[in-house]
Amino acid sequence: MMIRTVVRRGLRLIALALAVVVALAGLLAVALRLQFTGAPAAWAKSTGNDALWLGHAWVDGRRTERDVERLAVRLRATGIKDVYVHSGPFEWDGRLDPAKHPKAADLVTWMHRHLPGVRVSAWLGQSVKNGLDLDDARSRANVLAGVAAVMKAGYDGVHYNFEPIGDGDTEFLDLLERTRTYTKLLSTSTPQIEPYPLMRPVGRLVLGHDKYWSQGYFREVVNRVDQVAIMTYDSGAPAQSLYGGYVARQAALALDLVPDGKSLFVGAPAYHDHGLPWLDAAESVAMAAEGARLALSEHGRRERFGLALYVDFAATEEDWKEYMTRWLA
Repeated sequence: MMIRTVVRRGLRLIALALAVVVALAGLLAVALRLQFTGAPAAWAKSTGNDALWLGHAWVDGRRTERDVERLAVRLRATGIKDVYVHSGPFEWDGRLDPAKHPKAADLVTWMHRHLPGVRVSAWLGQSVKNGLDLDDARSRANVLAGVAAVMKAGYDGVHYNFEPIGDGDTEFLDLLERTRTYTKLLSTSTPQIEPYPLMRPVGRLVLGHDKYWSQGYFREVVNRVDQVAIMTYDSGAPAQSLYGGYVARQAALALDLVPDGKSLFVGAPAYHDHGLPWLDAAESVAMAAEGARLALSEHGRRERFGLALYVDFAATEEDWKEYMTRWLA
């Protein structure tokens, strides 16, 4: 009898826990859906301050000047003014092997020739989970030496993408500060901002690392860079309207945290291999654009605010059409 009673109590507790989880998930869905209501203002669209991540083929010899000419034809019709060209990654000890970007100087020359109004930054990063240890001072020194070397190719700036950086990571802040010695234009990709209270610790418990940054830490990073690009994709949202609401929430938070003098980019998923079937259906450039427009309408006019498309080699013609019609037009 006692064993049966214990089992029943255990089952009740499990049922209660599941009910709480379902209720919280429902509340979150309602909150995100409400974020995706209303019509954006007609003026809430691209101000010609958008960005694009470019893959490694542009610096390893697979792309030629002719390819840059074709890219220029496309980009001249857009609002893209910053491109982040994958020029790494760093080694596990922070070193940057020059053999990974043998054509970087050529690429920068071609880009400046055919797209003189577009800034070209070296996209540099590495996994920092069981990989590169940015807590190690020697590794950070190696990273900085690599930055100094790659900047000699003529890049306009540096764009960092280290994942996952935990909330409150002071060594990352130190790296940002010291990178200023080597570049006048510094940008970084960031995780998503904690959408609602307690989501950061829950996410950390489930994933084993921070999925979200607190508003305070996000602001600390913003204070040390010129541009931030929030990676709003891989949200977990199961429907288009919920993803649109998620982007609207992220953009709204960031608009309040990033000063007008700095550039804020909302990452838009121009790729289609999320690994989860519902994410491929839910997340799109169109929904990212709509969410960004809704947040901008609520916030008010902002010049240095745009979409950042990820990534050129995976983007389809439909992705570009959605960018042109839902954000640029």
